[in-house]
Amino acid sequence: ERGEDHAPYAWALCVVAPLAGLLHWLESWLAHDFAYRLLAGMRLALYRNLAVSVLRYERVKTTEAKAKEIRGEVERLITIAKRGDLNARRRVISEFPNEPLVVNKLFDEIAPKYADRTSGYTRIVRVGQRLGDAAPIVQIELV
Repeated sequence: ERGEDHAPYAWALCVVAPLAGLLHWLESWLAHDFAYRLLAGMRLALYRNLAVSVLRYERVKTTEAKAKEIRGEVERLITIAKRGDLNARRRVISEFPNEPLVVNKLFDEIAPKYADRTSGYTRIVRVGQRLGDAAPIVQIELV
């Protein structure tokens, strides 16, 4: 009796079961890979803007993870700018096409200041913790 009630819907099990597995895979893919790739561009834009702020203001308060992430980028840009040739300027402009003032400051003020230093242009100093989530706050500054 019970089998007779569900007999008209037996075909649905043959169709829905494989689709359920496909749907689970699709949800997993969207949740991880695709979303991660979508956020990657936003994350890189955040780091680029933070690097511009460090070069513009020479010190910025941010979280420790973000400061450690942009430290290498800032030092790489200063090392490129120390060469001072046209190719170096074009490479920095390609990194920051909308920031001509920062590019000029990097080549005219910051790079000459570190002419005798081979590396270690930035310093990370711990400031404290953020009140909302207790994230470690640091100040990244040019030495």
